[in-house]
Amino acid sequence: MSDQYIIALDQGTSSCRAILVSRTGEILGIKQKEFTQHFPKAGWVEHDANEIWDVQMEVLDQLIDEHQVDPAAVLGIGITNQRETTVVWNRTDSIPVHNAIVWQDRRTSDTCEWIKKEGEADYIYQNTGLVVDAYFSGTKVKWMLDNVDGARDAAQAGDLCFGTIDSWLIWKMTGGSEHVTDYTNASRTLLYNIRDLKWDDRILTLLDIPKSMLPTVQASASNFGTFKYRGAEIPICGVAGDQQSALFGQACFEKGMAKNTYGTGCFLLMNVGQEFVQSSNGLLTTLCCNAKGEVCYGLEGSIFIAGAAVQWLRDGLKIIQESGESESIADAVKEEHDVVVVPAFAGLGAPHWNMYARGAVFGLTRGTERSHLVKATLDSLAYQTKDVIDAMSADAGQDLSILKVDGGACVNNYLMQFQADMLQSEVERPEVIETTAMGAAYLAGITLDIWDADLIRNNRKVDQIFAPKMEKEQQDKLYAQWQKAISRTMNWIDADES
Repeated sequence: MSDQYIIALDQGTSSCRAILVSRTGEILGIKQKEFTQHFPKAGWVEHDANEIWDVQMEVLDQLIDEHQVDPAAVLGIGITNQRETTVVWNRTDSIPVHNAIVWQDRRTSDTCEWIKKEGEADYIYQNTGLVVDAYFSGTKVKWMLDNVDGARDAAQAGDLCFGTIDSWLIWKMTGGSEHVTDYTNASRTLLYNIRDLKWDDRILTLLDIPKSMLPTVQASASNFGTFKYRGAEIPICGVAGDQQSALFGQACFEKGMAKNTYGTGCFLLMNVGQEFVQSSNGLLTTLCCNAKGEVCYGLEGSIFIAGAAVQWLRDGLKIIQESGESESIADAVKEEHDVVVVPAFAGLGAPHWNMYARGAVFGLTRGTERSHLVKATLDSLAYQTKDVIDAMSADAGQDLSILKVDGGACVNNYLMQFQADMLQSEVERPEVIETTAMGAAYLAGITLDIWDADLIRNNRKVDQIFAPKMEKEQQDKLYAQWQKAISRTMNWIDADES
């Protein structure tokens, strides 16, 4: 039994990872590799779906080889993935008709405006839990059918498949025998009715998307097919979108429990139980997993640009060499300054939902240095999180007492302390921050009946709790400055410019 494993495939926005997990729930190894980001036009973001597949298999092979794992000893595979990113491929030859359109992409803003003018935004919000925004998959599918030569005819003939990245990987892993997704990913498409748990015919008709393109939807902890790998037949038995997977990995199984993941974006998610809850404060209602990996509801605040803003410092401005050095640079800034960075590179998500906002830097003077810009960029992650938590607290009718955190940027002690200061509440970081990948692994283990909720709770250990140190008066002053800055980014471009 000690030589049996679960493997989690974590397909993110900027990299693919494979994680080897022991039967006792210990991470034994991780392999990771970044893949290409394509920016064909301003506001457009694409991935090559075939490159994602190749890189995901490459890191899996490396993981297996490095740890000398017998594939027959792999009990199951869990998959977690970047959500909303849209792949459309041919059912016969498995060739995508276009690059995958990434969740950050804004090209369908005009379609969203058209939906609003048609008077359908309220119906969509009431039944999918989502606001009408270019963030989600539905308008991306429509764009491909409208703009790729022959795509609409092929779709009408039943020759095309649509899927989020989980569906694409499962299709490839099963040799095209399984076109499936789970409830959490389906709930991010703008096409799925989360009240009735079915694809919504009214929205499909509105967007002119044939139902034949859509995957079968099932519970996150269930059997999604068999992966024939190096002579072994491995069940794919856990699937969840990255944020719901992180919620599960943080053992937030009960109503009212919440987590924040600091990744490429920043996502705060609260389990609200078995009943549909509609936000009054700009949050989304989405599908999550209960302790058995079955469907339940959550409230979510989505921040489009978080860790990606630090990548911008590294790759765009080239003022840092490694993302990790941002911590020491920001921590070294002791004097007060008025620099505020609003990283609205892809518009603003919750609770603002402004597709036409754009990134901005305020408060520059001749005395502004590189370190001020780095610090202000990190601070923006905490400010945006407070925006969402304030909205979530208003919906829940109670203040947040403690925030569970995960994701790559949560290792940044400066950021976590500033986050606690901004929230004026404790921030709890676990020893194992790979909660997104572990959520997928746990879902697979539950399907295989080798793990349960108690094991997951007991497996979670706290690394550090950050308590507020900043005086409330100073916190109020800084947050007011942030609110002033963010108000000035709204509608920076006109709708007809997008």
